[in-house]
Amino acid sequence: MSERCIVVVAGALANKTGNGGEAWVRLSWAMGLRRLGFDVFFLEQIDPAHCFDADGRQTSFLDSVNRAWFERLTACYGLEGRAALLLGDSRETQGLSLAEVHDAADAAALLVNISGHLDRAPVVSRIRRRAYIDIDPGFTQFWHALGNGGARLQGHDLYFTIGENIGSAECSIPTAGIPWRTVRQPVVLDDWPVTPAPESFRFTTVASWRGAFGPVEFGNRSYGLKVHEFRKYIDVPERTPQCFEIALDIHPADDADLNALQRHGWSIVDPRRVAGDPQDFRRYVQASSAEFSVAQGIYVDTASGWFSDRTVRYLASGRPVLVQDTAFHRTLPVGTGLVSFRTPGDAVRGAESIAANYDHHARTARRIAEEYFDSDRVLGRFVEEAGIAP
Repeated sequence: MSERCIVVVAGALANKTGNGGEAWVRLSWAMGLRRLGFDVFFLEQIDPAHCFDADGRQTSFLDSVNRAWFERLTACYGLEGRAALLLGDSRETQGLSLAEVHDAADAAALLVNISGHLDRAPVVSRIRRRAYIDIDPGFTQFWHALGNGGARLQGHDLYFTIGENIGSAECSIPTAGIPWRTVRQPVVLDDWPVTPAPESFRFTTVASWRGAFGPVEFGNRSYGLKVHEFRKYIDVPERTPQCFEIALDIHPADDADLNALQRHGWSIVDPRRVAGDPQDFRRYVQASSAEFSVAQGIYVDTASGWFSDRTVRYLASGRPVLVQDTAFHRTLPVGTGLVSFRTPGDAVRGAESIAANYDHHARTARRIAEEYFDSDRVLGRFVEEAGIAP
């Protein structure tokens, strides 16, 4: 086994096939820690019931697009020989054998468990120190407070969240007595260079209309989804001369919303076509002029301070962002490069500002990424707090 300090990163790649943005979330942790000098292993588990073929039909692990996706991405991003996809509770794997996984876990100094993804006890229990990474602030803590095991918080030594306001008087998310530490979404800047802006101006984003989770009921209050926020801003394109486009994952049952978006001037494209793998996702972001996006209602209403990993990559590419404020203005500089809004009027004025002084906004966007989200800085602080060194 390696003489360097071993870190195991666990998260969902194969469980989220065809989603280039979600892949970058997990890969950035692995590649960023590797840049710092750690020997990084990547682990994922998948239920046999979640193995599908290209047509969406359930199939065997061997024939699944999930396994092929995992194999391709781990090879492409330098994790070949350092990654394993574990099938249920069986001994079947893609990549490292189960015995090799156990050897890596025995030697590892830290588990970086994104969303508590890895809960296979015979593997997790072998790793000396375990850090939970919360990338869904509000959902995670409310679920835990409600006794919903989906949060998977048990069995960790350290708890980190991207909700930078959790624990403050302004944020309504319960801590449940957990000493949450903050961590930002890391971006490996070398993977996201500044590229020339396109000639035609357009705001874009990549989004799921309803997201993976339903509304949360807590304390006689319902916390909503991104769809509820988008409806509040549906007429923004009609109030500005700029083009607005969404690579939108939307179910056919939401035809009324889709038609309303198009009537109000939104251009809709298929996210699997334009951003279905990490390279396509990066090309889509860098072919955009700027980002416009709202946030999940739960992030906004709780003043969580949540900040999107996707938005981080727009910033790193030198693309200004116009995004709904989740109270991240308390920890991040807003106004230039990163423009926040809380009302439709704010959004319209922000779009006009970015278009009128684009070059200044673009330069500032990259500087914000360098100062606040550079993986060397973000993960350097993270490993220091976790008590490990390469």
